[in-house]
Amino acid sequence: MIPRLPVTIAFAKVLEEASGYKVGRGRKPVNIAPPYYLLHSIAATYSGAPFADRNEDASFVYQVTPVSGPDPAEPGSFGLADEAEDMADKAREVAYGRHPGTGLWLHPLTVEGARFIARGPDVEAGGTNDPSDAIMSYVQRFRFDLTSA
Repeated sequence: MIPRLPVTIAFAKVLEEASGYKVGRGRKPVNIAPPYYLLHSIAATYSGAPFADRNEDASFVYQVTPVSGPDPAEPGSFGLADEAEDMADKAREVAYGRHPGTGLWLHPLTVEGARFIARGPDVEAGGTNDPSDAIMSYVQRFRFDLTSA
């Protein structure tokens, strides 16, 4: 079986390192004001051999929500749609970006015992906002397909 947790950890780490924004897995990062990403594990699909066999495939879907919000140091500030969209662009580049000459992923994801065979979009709901607390966010989902290494 291809375990999901190492894939989640690898994606969160690469997203944070490549984008420069903190990533909260399933919740807001501790003691961090916006901007940041929220990462949620959504769906998993397994195919191929039974779980006891190490020759199966798996597809994992993650929701990434870039969050722009008020700056605690600036009263009256608020999140910006442009910042949320820019963060969404960075997340897409991290997930799908390829080197134009080699075709290799710009941001490799490495998980022991598995090999990434495809990356693709799942659903992209786009921008959302909450005027009451000045939060702007942008919802997008990424699918990663893996096979046993």
